[in-house]
Amino acid sequence: MRTPDARDEARPRPAATDGTGRPRPTQADRSARSRTALLESAARGLSRHGYSHLKLEQVAREAGYTRGALYHQFKDKQDLALAVCAWFRETYWHEVARFVEQEPDPVAALLTLARGHAVFCRRDVARVPIALRLEFSGRDHPVGREVERNYDTLLTRVAGLIDAGRAAGAIPSGRPTRNLALAFVGALEGTVIVLAGRSPDDELFAARAVAGVLGIAPPP
Repeated sequence: MRTPDARDEARPRPAATDGTGRPRPTQADRSARSRTALLESAARGLSRHGYSHLKLEQVAREAGYTRGALYHQFKDKQDLALAVCAWFRETYWHEVARFVEQEPDPVAALLTLARGHAVFCRRDVARVPIALRLEFSGRDHPVGREVERNYDTLLTRVAGLIDAGRAAGAIPSGRPTRNLALAFVGALEGTVIVLAGRSPDDELFAARAVAGVLGIAPPP
């Protein structure tokens, strides 16, 4: 029998499979999957019940895990809610904001933001920021501060696009940029809330609502 040499030891071994030929999920894969499921469940709970009435046992159960599994990932309710805010920010970037960044024209970018936001808000988890902003309004709390940070990121993006549109002559000058950005976000959020579940009109009227705020011709 041949004795294994150094080349045999260095040769990569085939990954373990699950019996179907697919690589068996690693511990890191399973941990990431459970974390995502718990975050989505928590986001649904926060949008329905708010932070104060969020029950961790219910979050875990609806995600298909035990409360112990939840505490293995998050130390307490505040830690979980902060993680939801970060997860929401990352998800919004991948599903909405990155497409806005790809638009070279500022007006087209603002309309892309409005339409993308409306589509994103068809998901029940999309109500989390509004629910938490209302709950923590006027309170100094880590979760409230994180929600406001996300909101300010959106306002800053909108304000920058408004300034760019004005510089290009595509958006009329007039009221302060910050106020216009606040009105833009307010019109957008209000429209998608009242038209929730009414696709495709939610997307259509979201774009028309922000066009009215900006003082530009409404899109068809």
